[in-house]
This record gives sequence, C-alpha cells and structure tokens, in this order.
Amino acid sequence: MMTTNFEWDKDKAKINLRKHDISFNEAKTVFEDTYSLTLDDPTHLLTISYSSQNRLLLVVHTERQGKIRIISARRVTKHERKIYEQSNE
Repeated sequence: MMTTNFEWDKDKAKINLRKHDISFNEAKTVFEDTYSLTLDDPTHLLTISYSSQNRLLLVVHTERQGKIRIISARRVTKHERKIYEQSNE
C-alpha cells in the first residue's frame, strides 16, 4: 500500500472549515476512494469523491514534491454530482 503525504496552509484550513464545514483532515480521505474522479484545471487538480464521512466532496489541490497540497474542499454542486455519477456508470 502506497502512503500519500498531504500538506496544507493552516489558516486556509481554518477558513475552509468555517466557510464549508469541511476539515482538510476529512478532505484528504477522498483520495482513499477507488471511485474518485480527478479533473485538470488550468492551475489545480479537482478531485470529486466520497469522504470518510460519506459526503461527496470536491477537493481542490496541487501536487508538489511528492505531496498533495489541499487548497480547498466543499460539497459538490448538482452539476458536479452528475459528472461524478456519469464517470462511475
């Protein structure tokens, strides 16, 4: 089993928790889901998947020096849910 290392800005993590009620500790669990969907954005990667709390999340992140750096996390929109569901049919 490969170990994945995560990092994030502590202040951004606090803001994200207040704004979206999603901790980055929960957000990192989306990468454990075998059905995760990762999309390329011009500046970031977007991963849609279920967290350990069984919430479908969109996690914005980058990959640097072998680590996943979480930028933000929130619940998906209806449109994003549809994209995720279609990718797993």
